[in-house]
Amino acid sequence: MRMLNMARVTKKTLAYLVLSVGALFMITPFLWSISTSLKLPAEVFTWPPVFIPNPPHLDSYQKILTDVKFSLFIWNTFKLSAIVALGQVTVCSLSGYAFAKLRFPGRNFIFFGYLATLMVPGAVTMIPNFILMRNLGWVDSHTGLVVPALASAYGTFLMRQFFLTFPPELEDAAKLDGCSPLSLFWHIILPNSKPILATLGVMAFQGTWNDFLWPLIMLNSERNRTLQIGLSYFQNEHYAEWSLLMAGSVITVLPLIVLFFFAQRQFIQSIKLTGVKG
Repeated sequence: MRMLNMARVTKKTLAYLVLSVGALFMITPFLWSISTSLKLPAEVFTWPPVFIPNPPHLDSYQKILTDVKFSLFIWNTFKLSAIVALGQVTVCSLSGYAFAKLRFPGRNFIFFGYLATLMVPGAVTMIPNFILMRNLGWVDSHTGLVVPALASAYGTFLMRQFFLTFPPELEDAAKLDGCSPLSLFWHIILPNSKPILATLGVMAFQGTWNDFLWPLIMLNSERNRTLQIGLSYFQNEHYAEWSLLMAGSVITVLPLIVLFFFAQRQFIQSIKLTGVKG
């Protein structure tokens, strides 16, 4: 028994050691970006390299945050990400509930047809989507970025799988109390779906925040640019100012880290609760 316990401890220790090394390997580039952003331009290429600046300088952050254009890019991206996240949570929760709990002709056929769109590469639909946005007059507007992203096949699938885990007895008891399908969804299903709603919201926010190609195609004017597009132009303007570029990159990543930090409990709980019941 003692040898068995020692073997388990050794195995667990090795597993944690490997995970720690992997985590350190993954986080080092981000930590180096933070370190570079806190250095003066003359300190970036010093040898031997200094990981912790002494003293740290916030000049790069001050310059970026006082830049009117960069502040506008941050606001545009935050606004778009928040709207898309809220829209996807609303639309996908309703459609997921319909596919999971409502009975109507062709339900499974429609769902699997909708799910099949996940296998279509985004590059295939990019040109038709752009032509549609142009015909609607939504090119170079935030509307053209928001409306196509409000519905998500993956988000619908995620919500449906979660709603299928609700016991039918709960639904039957609500019907006996006089609940309509909409009342059941609003008063019983949604209050017990906070983990999956938070997960979908974080994923939608992150996807919109990091999106580069579609905004690059859709947006022409500087006032409508998102943070990723603005950072690309910013890099062309300040290609040799590494402290400034790293500060911009850190500002781009930091909101997502903060968002995940506050939503991590709900995120992990949703992973444990969401099954693959079909």
